Amino acid sequence: MSTRTKITPILFAVILIAALVAYLYMPVDQAEEVRQSQSTPVVLHKVNETEFRVLVEALGTTIANEAVNITAQSSDVVDQILFDDGQIVEAGQVLLTLNSREERARVNELEINLAEAHRQYKRLKNLAKENMASAQLLDEQEAKVKALKAQREIANTKLAELEVRAPFAGKLGIRQISLGALVTPGMSITTLDDLHQVKVDFSISEAHLSSISLEQSIAAKSIAWPDELFKGRVKSIDSRMDPITRAIKVRAVIDNPDYKLRPGMLLQIDLQKQVLQTLVVPESALIPIQEKQFVFVVSADNISERREVITGHRIPGQVQIISGLTAGERVVKEGGLRLKNGGQVSVLSVEE
Repeated sequence: MSTRTKITPILFAVILIAALVAYLYMPVDQAEEVRQSQSTPVVLHKVNETEFRVLVEALGTTIANEAVNITAQSSDVVDQILFDDGQIVEAGQVLLTLNSREERARVNELEINLAEAHRQYKRLKNLAKENMASAQLLDEQEAKVKALKAQREIANTKLAELEVRAPFAGKLGIRQISLGALVTPGMSITTLDDLHQVKVDFSISEAHLSSISLEQSIAAKSIAWPDELFKGRVKSIDSRMDPITRAIKVRAVIDNPDYKLRPGMLLQIDLQKQVLQTLVVPESALIPIQEKQFVFVVSADNISERREVITGHRIPGQVQIISGLTAGERVVKEGGLRLKNGGQVSVLSVEE
C-alpha cells in the first residue's frame, strides 16, 4: 500500500523561505541575468532641440522654358532637311529649306534691274549738274530705284519664308516630314524646346499663401531620377485663387543644364515654409491611443513611463513635440509596442 506525501502549511512555508533565501544569496551576475531576462529590449532616442524645417508638399508638372511647334510659312516641296531628331540647335539655325528656284530667279532679276537703274540714275545726276538733263527725269529715275529696292525687299522676304529657322536655341523633337514632301502653313515639322531651364507649375492651399514669396527656394524629386534633388526658385504666383479648390497656382523655375528634366514630367515639390528650433522625436516613437499621442520615456534606471505628448508639424520620419518632453530625456524609438507603464527595459542602443 503506497503512501502519499501530504504538504502541510508548515512544509509550504519552509519551501517558500528556502526559495527566498536562495534568491537573496544568489551571485550578483546570476541575479542580473534573471532581471535582464524579464526586461524588454528597446532602442532609445535622446530628445534634443534641433533645427526642424517645415515643408509644404505639392505635385507639379514640368513645362519647357520656351516651346514651339516648328511649321512652314509657305506651301512648297521640301528641298533640304538640315537637322536630326533630338539635335541641339542655336537660334536662327536653318532647319529646312523648300523649293526656292523661282524666288531666287526673281531676286536675281531685281538685282540686275536695280543695278541698271542705279547706273542710269548716276548718269542723269551727272548730266543734271551740267544742265543737260531735267530735274524731273532725275526724280523719276530716283523713284524707279526706290521702287526696285522695295520689290527686292519683298522678293527676299518671300525667299526667306522658304527657309525654316530655329526661333531660339533648344532641343529638337522627332522629325515628322520627309524629303520631297509637300508642306503647308501650320503643318508640324518638329518641335523645339528650350530646356536649359524648366518651369514647374503646382498648386498650394490658401492656408500656405502667406508663407510663399518670389525667389523662395524649392526642391523637387522625379521618379525618373530618384537619387537626385533638383533645386529651383519661385518665379511667379498667380493673381487668382481657385474658388472651388481654394488653391493658388505657383510657377517655379529649375536649372536643367543636363536636360534631365523634360516637359510633362511629374515632380514632387518641397517648399520650405519655415525653420523652427524645437524638440523632435522619430515618428516611430509615437503610440496613438484614441485621439491622443503617447511615448515611452525611459529613466536612468531603465524604467519605462508612458507619457502623453502634444505634437506639431510633421515631416517624413520626424515629429515636432510641442509639450510633454524636455531636452535630454530618452524615449523608446523601437520596441515600445511591447512595453507597459513602469516596465523594465534593456537598452540596446541610444541614438542622438
